Amino acid sequence: MVATEMFKIVESAYGKTGVKMLHVSKEGSVHTIRELEVVTLLTLNNTKDYETGDNSDIIATDSQKNTVYVLAKQYGVSTPEEFGLLLATHFVSKYPWVVKAKIQITAHPWERIQDKNGREHNHAFVSSPTMVRVAEVNLTRGSIPIVSSGIRNLRVLKTTQSAFVNFVNDEFRTLPDAKDRLFSTIVTADWVYNNIRSVNFDEAFKIVRDSILEVFAGPADTGIFSPSVQNSQYLTQKQVLEKIPQIESVSLEMPNVHYFGFDFSKFKRMPELSSSEGSGDVYHHVDKPSGHITSTLSRQSLVSKL
Repeated sequence: MVATEMFKIVESAYGKTGVKMLHVSKEGSVHTIRELEVVTLLTLNNTKDYETGDNSDIIATDSQKNTVYVLAKQYGVSTPEEFGLLLATHFVSKYPWVVKAKIQITAHPWERIQDKNGREHNHAFVSSPTMVRVAEVNLTRGSIPIVSSGIRNLRVLKTTQSAFVNFVNDEFRTLPDAKDRLFSTIVTADWVYNNIRSVNFDEAFKIVRDSILEVFAGPADTGIFSPSVQNSQYLTQKQVLEKIPQIESVSLEMPNVHYFGFDFSKFKRMPELSSSEGSGDVYHHVDKPSGHITSTLSRQSLVSKL
């Protein structure tokens, strides 16, 4: 008996990427802007477009692009998460054969320009490239939406109060203990909500961002000691979960951005360079290889045995 080999498409989605939009809302003389880049991805209840070339159920990616602009005009853009929910709900409710909608949003940061007296401008802004805000909404027909948010490219550095000591000392080790080192990283953060009914997405974003900076830097005058990147990640995640009960889990990626002290011992005819005195310390940047530390902290339900 000869077995017949069968094939089945087990996963599919299609949509539009790179839908860029600047939304301006005006309340009198005070204007507010949101610059977004949107990705829409739809999954249908059939795969006839792939298997037979029947396009009758396809919502064109151009139509998906236009939907982004139309809904922004009709309903405005409050937060990336809420706009993502609006889009996902629209696609699933309008087209009965759409079984899943995934919306990914990148929000490019802008800050109000301040005048010489420190007052924020009503309608003039400056780009703030320190980090990027992201959001994702996954809505499957018949299920509640799954909303996650995140931070990209948050680059931080401190010149002291960081160490890395007492790690495995085997035959492969050449790295010495570092009791006081420069600590620099580019933070990637993602968090998933367990309840979106009562959450203020803008406020939650600020709390997560501020928690990352607080645990990393500490008080302005004294700082805070970090025994490892791993420990800094855990303390950050714990603080976020304690402050925002609507967040279920927090994931962090923190690669080492290495700056090593430049070796001046080679300059024999300039002995003053090897002295601890002088005009400060000089470091050189090493791109690769680098350490990469990731972790996810999640809530765990405690079940009593009583």
